[in-house]
Amino acid sequence: MSTSSFTLRYFNAAGLSETIRLLLTASKVEWTEEHPEWPQEKPNQPFGRLPVLIQKSADSETDLVLSESVTIERYLARTYGFLPADPRKAALQEQIRDRFTDVILAFFIQRSASDEKKEELVTKFEELLSKQVEVSSQVLRDNDSNGHFFGDKLTYVDIAAYAFFKYLIVSSKDLSETVSGLVKSSLTPELHKLIAVVEADPLLEAQVAKSDTLASELSA
Repeated sequence: MSTSSFTLRYFNAAGLSETIRLLLTASKVEWTEEHPEWPQEKPNQPFGRLPVLIQKSADSETDLVLSESVTIERYLARTYGFLPADPRKAALQEQIRDRFTDVILAFFIQRSASDEKKEELVTKFEELLSKQVEVSSQVLRDNDSNGHFFGDKLTYVDIAAYAFFKYLIVSSKDLSETVSGLVKSSLTPELHKLIAVVEADPLLEAQVAKSDTLASELSA
């Protein structure tokens, strides 16, 4: 697998691909990124959507084409050791990751809601976010508040959590200053520690350096 190279197709934005970018960087593999013309390139994607990950062998032949962001994340995390081989231990990380998806989905649903549904859906988003912060913080505390969800090394869920909070606090700011401020104010000391530890990890340095850090946004 060390001779494989990858191409990530996605828009020039964090969106659904920041965890993928961080995993590729942490895995120390050769990878590049393409930004297809959209919607012109839509029919050329496996399911008509992005992101898409293309894996090539040492002789530059296409080995694998994957779509769906979380599928891509888990493939990379398993392949390069950021998810444990033990399925029970892996499931503990995956359940936290899947909750991030629920919160992001609720964020977009409340944004596009009609006036009569808006208040109800905003409340639902806030409840999901609050529960996610509560559960994540407890798992971090149970791991001695060392900045990792499990163990003492960078894992899939550490990376996914970092990308999740960075998206809601930084990338979503143009969509909703209110939501960005709400998420920022909800962070616990355990989550602040996680963010600092992830951003300081040498494995992620190249990708983290491409934009303003989340830690700097939180201290502003």
